[in-house]
Amino acid sequence: MVQKLLKGFLVAVAGAIALSYTFGFSYLFKGIRETYLRGTNGSSIDDGTYFPAHTIAKGISIPWEKDSLYNKEPLPKNLVEDLKQSNSASFLIIKDGKLLHEQYWDGYNQNSKTNSFSIAKTITVLLVGKAIEEGKIKSFDQKFSDFFENYKNVEFGKNLTLANLAEMEAGLNWKEDYNNPFLPNAKAYYGKSLEEAVLLRGFKMQPGTQFEYQSGATQLLGFALRKSLNKTVAEYASETLWKPLGMEENAEWNTDNHGMEKTFCCINSTSRDFAKLGQLILQDGFFNGHQILKPTLVQEMRTPTKLSNGAYGMGLWINNDAVVKHYYFRGLYGQYIIVIPEKNMVIVRTGMDKRETFDEKGRPKEVEEYVNEVVKNFD
Repeated sequence: MVQKLLKGFLVAVAGAIALSYTFGFSYLFKGIRETYLRGTNGSSIDDGTYFPAHTIAKGISIPWEKDSLYNKEPLPKNLVEDLKQSNSASFLIIKDGKLLHEQYWDGYNQNSKTNSFSIAKTITVLLVGKAIEEGKIKSFDQKFSDFFENYKNVEFGKNLTLANLAEMEAGLNWKEDYNNPFLPNAKAYYGKSLEEAVLLRGFKMQPGTQFEYQSGATQLLGFALRKSLNKTVAEYASETLWKPLGMEENAEWNTDNHGMEKTFCCINSTSRDFAKLGQLILQDGFFNGHQILKPTLVQEMRTPTKLSNGAYGMGLWINNDAVVKHYYFRGLYGQYIIVIPEKNMVIVRTGMDKRETFDEKGRPKEVEEYVNEVVKNFD
């Protein structure tokens, strides 16, 4: 009897495996291996070493100059308690271009590299903007079909522009869901081929007619960027951002099994280096005596679009409704690089906050709370 039950179980498992490969769900096995078998129930900021990656090489490091009041004023107790309860890994404050405060929890430190999640989307837009500046891409108005000709024959696809992708107005047949393992986010994150996960998605509406945040849009943008380069996206990020910014550490950009960067997510870097990206945007693309990005690109990125109801620009989330206006790079579970222009400040928060709450425009309320607390206590 036991042997029959065991045989039946093995047959069922074999059948499930066969079906998963037949219907394109084989990535689920890697998802299970890299989550439940490691004692977690989903993706995390420590995933970087479990996937292939390309190095974003640093050049000559330029460490942050520390403010004369560096770490002399503690964060308010209510903010510290909230950061602890939300499983924060780091919290940094940059003011007037100097490191004013940094704090870490749960064994993380200034050398710890954590998963950016969707902060990488903003970085991808920055890289496309730089490629336009260098003449590798014509403009954000260029058609995606210029890079992938088959899109000329796809309904709605022939009208898709790089701007549609950067502004989250692509109209893809893509439901952004981080919990359902059968939806495209999981396949793009855990799967072997980003082309299979993303390029085969169709459209549900005309591009440029509705704002809908979709990771697939930024991955398509990354495909176009890669086609325009004679190097990997990570090498281009090293050349145009990491080296000019004097990053303190190399970063790793996770790829699929074919060496394509997951441009919708997954840059593993330190909080100090993430902060430099915020400082670059705060200073209109200028850093350490060099104009790294054109000010017009930065202005375009932080200009809210009409279809997003003022909440999103090109890769940046925007809150001009707040008392203290700010905009930010945003990743899953509360990865934030927050820029506060009127206070000349940048805030970085990393960690695993699964309690995020959102306002009527889909923006996490926690960001405005961080801004208010920091400005009140450190301005």
